[in-house]
Amino acid sequence: MFLFFSILRGQLRSFVYDTLNTYPAGQNLVVAIMTHEGYNMEDALILNKGSVDRGIGRSFFFRPYSAVEMNYSGGLKDEIAVPEKDASGYKMETSYRLLENDGIIYPEADTTEGDVLIGKMSPPKFLSEAREISVKTKKESSVTMRQEERGIVESVFVTEDSEGNKIVQVKTRDPRIPELGDKFATSHGQKGVVGAIVPEEDIPFTSRGIRPDVIFNPHGLPSRMTVGYLMELLAGKVGCLRGETVDGTPFSGESKEELELQLKKMGFRFDGKETMYNGVTGKRFEVKIFVGDLYYLKLKYMVGNKIHARASGKIALLTRQPVEGRSKGGALRLGEMEQQALVAHGASLLLKERYDSDKIVLNICTKCGSIAIEDNIRNKIVCPICGSEDAEPVEVSYAFKLLLEELQGLHIHTKFNLKNKYE
Repeated sequence: MFLFFSILRGQLRSFVYDTLNTYPAGQNLVVAIMTHEGYNMEDALILNKGSVDRGIGRSFFFRPYSAVEMNYSGGLKDEIAVPEKDASGYKMETSYRLLENDGIIYPEADTTEGDVLIGKMSPPKFLSEAREISVKTKKESSVTMRQEERGIVESVFVTEDSEGNKIVQVKTRDPRIPELGDKFATSHGQKGVVGAIVPEEDIPFTSRGIRPDVIFNPHGLPSRMTVGYLMELLAGKVGCLRGETVDGTPFSGESKEELELQLKKMGFRFDGKETMYNGVTGKRFEVKIFVGDLYYLKLKYMVGNKIHARASGKIALLTRQPVEGRSKGGALRLGEMEQQALVAHGASLLLKERYDSDKIVLNICTKCGSIAIEDNIRNKIVCPICGSEDAEPVEVSYAFKLLLEELQGLHIHTKFNLKNKYE
């Protein structure tokens, strides 16, 4: 019995050790510290396209979706099934093409934005709507793929909660290959986005024919004082050549002198620098380039999750301006600073186009400057203050009209000074 426990304990110990030393988000890459065509200015990185094609930085983006078949009072309940197309034609039939008979998508289905993953119909929320309870009165509340996303259905789970409500969970996966704008970082906090992915034949190479996976700008080191970055490059190179793990623990690991001595014994320059040649012209660089092996991690901030544009779409009910946020399909805000930049560039007429997302016409009394109202009985526009019927239409933003009405609610009367149109 003692022997059994000791063996089990040894297995568990090795398992924990392996878990702590495995980081699935990163890989050991060959890094050259140099500039290249200006595409790695500041913190940006240049990736070798050959390395990307061979699989560096590959990852999966997972997104969970779920729906609950709720039971309501009065015998009403949700129904997870293929929704019947309503009279308004709210959804196109193509959105349901991937659903099976039970209203749930099948595993390994290739989905894109707008595709229904879980078909669901809900009863009317208000009693006034529930007078005629039938299939037609049910409203569609299907779970659809999020905007500007795509993926393959990884898994589908059907279960119940403690109250007996049916729960359906669908998980999608999207394979991601590194592209321009994706973010990478080292364990020393040297983060940066991909500035260029250069064809392998154009990447500079060493005298031994090694082409680096990453080209990092030397200007990213002095201001951040990340000496550990350089030490890891040196230690990684030694460990790679020796085929061993190098202890990088601060104050107790292998010293710089030891690493330099080992590099020299293996036929390399002691300082880790190598002679490199231009990948395009084949000419030798006049300076020696610091090359080594480094552990790079791919971060969750990918350009595929951030890229967004829109023409027209949803607007907020209160201000009648476009909604904000990528997930809602919102617009990009043109703020005060952007407005000043346009004016400074002499493009102030562009502001008329930019700022008319919520334009409205107000009738202003020419005599007293108050806001005139429409008299629908007499079919005339009348000033409520002075009774004049002489008003001019003025185009303003709906948000401004809202402000004026808020002020009127506080008993603050606002007047406009109209310019003569012939001035």
